[in-house]
Amino acid sequence: MAAPVVNKEYLNEIEKARRDLRALIYSKNCAPLMLRLAWHDAATYDAKPKNGVAGGPNGSIRNEEELNRSANFGLNIAVNLCEEVKAKHPKITYADLYQLAGVVAVEITGGPSINFVPGRKDSTQSPADGRVPDAKLGASHLREVFYRMGLSDKDIVVLSGGHTLGRAHQNRSGFDGPWTKEPEKFDNSYFVELLKGESEGLLKLPTDKVLVEDPVFRRYVELYAKCSMLTRRKKIGITSQAVVVDNFTIFTSGN
Repeated sequence: MAAPVVNKEYLNEIEKARRDLRALIYSKNCAPLMLRLAWHDAATYDAKPKNGVAGGPNGSIRNEEELNRSANFGLNIAVNLCEEVKAKHPKITYADLYQLAGVVAVEITGGPSINFVPGRKDSTQSPADGRVPDAKLGASHLREVFYRMGLSDKDIVVLSGGHTLGRAHQNRSGFDGPWTKEPEKFDNSYFVELLKGESEGLLKLPTDKVLVEDPVFRRYVELYAKCSMLTRRKKIGITSQAVVVDNFTIFTSGN
């Protein structure tokens, strides 16, 4: 599919969609789920695809086969909610819509205001299964997945910080519980809790634990635990467009 023409009309539709998403996410209390949708559509990206399928963020997560993968359980709810906004703004690509939903989810929960850059094209071709990080695995797996996207060790820690928002659900991931004491607030408390070790009532996935066990990852965790993600965006590697890879805005998930 062709990339959208990002003209004045398209930008106006983006702003209208942003307002509609804000109202929708607020009324449905679904910010963590929308952030997870944005991340899972983006995290299939391959900077150097061998089979020609680069992956997201390209809206392909709406494809039934991809949506039904175990890593994406529960995201059908977010996809269906986004259809309400898509119906009002049909010119906007799904790829842009899902990432915009992630932007709004961060903003509405107290995170930074992000200068959204539109222009992503849709794809009906889903990448191979297994590209999204597996929460049960360790540091080498995280590096394999994130390096494939052209990201660094610092990016791994930064994006893992999205777990500050939301909680895991047993029927979706096999894990249950929130990562922080205020799971509806986007801040740096995820990193603070990581350094505390095990805490009653709070979740730490295997992929969370390796962030403090691995000395390279831990250095960044300690840094981000000391400063607010809201006021020190540049210090932790988040630009005004969040983390950008080949003009794609990448977001992490809290679910």
